[in-house]
Amino acid sequence: MPVKLSQKPSTFDNPSPGRDYLIHMEIPEFTCLCPLTGQPDFARLVLDYIPERKCLELKSLKLYIWSFRNQGAFHEAVTNRVLDDLVAATRPRFMRLTAKFFVRGGIFTTIAAEYHKKGWNAQSALNLQQFELQSNTANN
Repeated sequence: MPVKLSQKPSTFDNPSPGRDYLIHMEIPEFTCLCPLTGQPDFARLVLDYIPERKCLELKSLKLYIWSFRNQGAFHEAVTNRVLDDLVAATRPRFMRLTAKFFVRGGIFTTIAAEYHKKGWNAQSALNLQQFELQSNTANN
């Protein structure tokens, strides 16, 4: 049965908007196309964010990520576009997207982009680097 892909992820209300807490997601199956050759590019996306009023709904996020499978995009452009779209959907306090593209022509590419809400400062006890990558795939 075909799945309807989404160009915009859905959200739900943050259950604890008065607290800074980190949401960490790993998306190991991101795919887009090389805009020059049309060959597939594969990446592992790592998303960290501190929600304000909205959180990302996981199924819609999956369908949004799948929507890139047949789109040609340079690594830098697609990473920044995904971050911009996720920020637009959630308006978080903080969001970081790291895209770790698999080897192409002997080169691994990693792109990291961040958003910080104007005027927001992390609470002193919050450690944005506390999560180790978790995966059932090799070469994290």
